[in-house]
Amino acid sequence: MKEIAIISGKGGTGKTCISAAFSRFVESVVMIDADVDAANQHIILQPDNYIEEEYVGGEFAKIDYNKCIACGLCASYCRFDAITQNKGKVLIEEAACEGCKLCMRVCPSSAISMQEDHESRWYAGKIKNGVLFHARLAPGMDNSGKLVSLLRTEAKNYAKTNNEDLILIDGSPGVGCPVISTITGVNEVVIVVEATQSALHDLKRAVEVSREFKHIPTVIINKYSLNEEISTEIENWCTENELKVIGKIPFDLVFHEAVQARMPIPDFAEKSEINSLLFDIWQQIYS
Repeated sequence: MKEIAIISGKGGTGKTCISAAFSRFVESVVMIDADVDAANQHIILQPDNYIEEEYVGGEFAKIDYNKCIACGLCASYCRFDAITQNKGKVLIEEAACEGCKLCMRVCPSSAISMQEDHESRWYAGKIKNGVLFHARLAPGMDNSGKLVSLLRTEAKNYAKTNNEDLILIDGSPGVGCPVISTITGVNEVVIVVEATQSALHDLKRAVEVSREFKHIPTVIINKYSLNEEISTEIENWCTENELKVIGKIPFDLVFHEAVQARMPIPDFAEKSEINSLLFDIWQQIYS
């Protein structure tokens, strides 16, 4: 079984569209959308979800006002400014609460308890040529890395049971916990970068994180034609750091049109030059 992770140092590089296209270039695939904070692969691949499971993404403090004496001690101890007093009433902002339980411990009247978040979900759904695992982490909840690990475990179990040999992971942008959970233990890491100075900066961070986990990533430059000078700068930096650029994709409205049609590019524009270019790049990855 081979696991390939497609990541990017920042959002907006076209990683999701490219990953969706790659998923269509194989006969069968187990796909994971690991951007659990803002998943959108399901918009393009349109899975028929047959599994929906609850995920407990964290805890937040809750006040029993029958016990609360409005002393304000909890507010004075809260390091996240999640607790305030208004007109003599103690209030907790759930989205700001980090679930550290300190307020519960210091409350003299035992009026504060921890309540689990039950709004987050993870899904598995059938797509045209396989299955997609994706999730929705409730706003303000943490443990996104743990949720990515759960998706990967479920996807591996499915792949083993159904004799699938490819797991393709569309990672989240950035270099945080979800990305670390995405690239840990995979066979190959591919980084998508666009031709901007900010993307080059974030590419460097993504490469650094990848190397910390013993990966030598390959690089795809998307929308290179929008700024060929910076594209060349990215290529030169990759050469200096012994990284292979496996593809340069020009800006093309087909990307946007395919998204608007809620279709991966191979389905939307099979005969297009962009689709042929994406296929050639995929052949270098999955060879």
